[in-house]
Amino acid sequence: MAFDAIFEPITIGSQTIRNRVVSTAHAEVHATDGGMTTERYVRYYEEKAKGGCGLCICGGSSVVSIDSPQAWWSSVNLSTDRIIPHFQNLAEAVHCHGGKIMIQITHMGRRSRWDGHDWPTLVSPSGIREPVHRSTCKTIEEEEIWRIVGDFAQAARRAKEGGLDGVELSAVHQHLIDQFWSPRVNKREDAWGGTFEGRMRFGLEVLKAVRAEVGDDFVVGMRICGDEFHPDGLTHDDMKAIAAYYDATGKVDFFGVVGSGCDTHNSLANVIPNMSYPPEPFLHLAAGIKEVVSVPVIHAQNIKDPTQANRILEGGYVDLVGMTRAHIADPHLIAKIKMGQVDQIRQCVGANYCIDRQYQGLDVLCIQNAATSREYMGLPHVISQSEGPRRRAVVVGGGPGGMEAARVLAERGHEVTLFEAEDSLGGQITLAARAPSRDQIAGITRWYQLELARLKVDLRLGTRADVPTIDDLRPDLVVLATGGRPFLDQYADWGFDPDPEKSLVVSTWDILSGKVAPGQNVLVFDSICEFSGVSAADFLADKGARVEIVTDDIKPGAAVGGTTFPTYYRSLYEKEVIMTSDLMLHEVYREGASLVAVLENEYSGVQEERVVDQIVVENGVRPDERLYLEMKEASLNRGQVDLEALYAARPQPCLAHLDAEGRSAGDRSAGFVLFRLGDGVAPRNVHAAIYDALRLCKDV
Repeated sequence: MAFDAIFEPITIGSQTIRNRVVSTAHAEVHATDGGMTTERYVRYYEEKAKGGCGLCICGGSSVVSIDSPQAWWSSVNLSTDRIIPHFQNLAEAVHCHGGKIMIQITHMGRRSRWDGHDWPTLVSPSGIREPVHRSTCKTIEEEEIWRIVGDFAQAARRAKEGGLDGVELSAVHQHLIDQFWSPRVNKREDAWGGTFEGRMRFGLEVLKAVRAEVGDDFVVGMRICGDEFHPDGLTHDDMKAIAAYYDATGKVDFFGVVGSGCDTHNSLANVIPNMSYPPEPFLHLAAGIKEVVSVPVIHAQNIKDPTQANRILEGGYVDLVGMTRAHIADPHLIAKIKMGQVDQIRQCVGANYCIDRQYQGLDVLCIQNAATSREYMGLPHVISQSEGPRRRAVVVGGGPGGMEAARVLAERGHEVTLFEAEDSLGGQITLAARAPSRDQIAGITRWYQLELARLKVDLRLGTRADVPTIDDLRPDLVVLATGGRPFLDQYADWGFDPDPEKSLVVSTWDILSGKVAPGQNVLVFDSICEFSGVSAADFLADKGARVEIVTDDIKPGAAVGGTTFPTYYRSLYEKEVIMTSDLMLHEVYREGASLVAVLENEYSGVQEERVVDQIVVENGVRPDERLYLEMKEASLNRGQVDLEALYAARPQPCLAHLDAEGRSAGDRSAGFVLFRLGDGVAPRNVHAAIYDALRLCKDV
């Protein structure tokens, strides 16, 4: 009863949706073979339908024309009839689990790239360059306008013939339809611009052509922005007028509404709000659109948990809630609500690992769920019990990789003991959560804590494991997730010393953990340019320090994703943090009560100095290999992993030793299998550690 609003069916056009939860359109970067929805794509959406999602709108930015390139982001290609049988496979896979499946169709206009593949000439209403992709374009001609209108209609036909339940016209994120709408981009004075009706004409002609092609029994929706948040762009009142205009045609079956334009880096961060944003920050914009239209309204931005979703629906703000990243984190979200397993939902933490990868042209993955989008490889969301004997497993290290290894092994039915030297689980996640606006990442650890308690894993916190301690447990399998230490000793001239009293530099770990108090005048040198450096600078400035962050890369935070670095920059600029690039930390020396950082420009060789009272260095991590090297020789596999099996997600051949005839669980004299993962092997990231843990342990 607590979630009745979520489970109330709703009719959209000719389709009845079994509940009010939608996985909204996003570019998956999974469409292969020239933009076809092949097996990986199908399995990804089938899992969401299997997990109970009412409606999946797939294929964000799926193109209708060959001059709107799809290859850059492996989006779906609806410009050819080749897609029809692939859609039939997709529709069948979703429908057999009771779900509905639609696709977003678009022409991206100027919002793409021209410098590759077919080398297209991009088009826009007035030939104005798009800032985020740095793409130039031509002013679209009337003949091209009518060609693209026809392309939209044929794309919708292909979706219908493929058995999909509808299409969503993308008029959001500055694609071609809303490029015509926006006075920021459309400067035309002909019939396709100037007046309100002129700016609306292209979208209207697309809508009319699509509806004429597919008829009234096929769902046609439109995704729009609620406010562009640009002083020269479309306001909320403008968007209400636009929504009412198209609604009055009677040709639109639903509206999807999001907040913010995204043709600048700063506005792009709004579109997929990360953990620094409050819950549903732009719900009011969708509610405003709902006031002026007669068809259902969908809203998706930072709606992560079922209580939040149910409250939005009960309040009548919108008719359906988009929980897209929530389904990337846990595609079985709806099924778990139904079964009363709300505490077992792996809740999205807003890390934006998924969307930031997409903006790099990489496949969409979840920072904490390594099975998502790898369903086609056989990586499971639900871990099955082992059919073999119950084994004894020891996991050393309570960071993300160690927690995942312990969870998977326990789900398999094995007896698991996890050692963690600190008094709490989490590893580097705990450090990350101490930075301003990063506290939600601790949700990864909270979920694991609940799961490990449910699975009755023997947790030994505050205990540093050694060989005798492990031997006493007579394990069949040992998984080392021992992490690493900050790499401050790469260059002797930095003046690092293991004795904190003698060291001239401290690590970002020291600062974020509270081990070292913030200075007053601080230099942060960041050679990695991921989260730790900018997080430490933000943390220090938040504590009142005067901060300069220096990097030898092209800019501070260069490796922080496209939807995330703008939120850091907002905070750093607000706190007057100085950001300096192209300088390497050459040397550190003491001068009286101060420290002097000698910085050198790689390109010019020119050196300059900073006189500060604290130098914080982020230079990555060195693996802690001590325990591994002590245990390696005694292990059955000498700690080695079969890479072909690992990459194919097949069982490790060395596991056959555990199933040898006559061997019993805990038969220590027969030896043990040894794996290591995460930063204990090489510094990578949270996802890499969890992925290795899942694929190594799922077949034990």
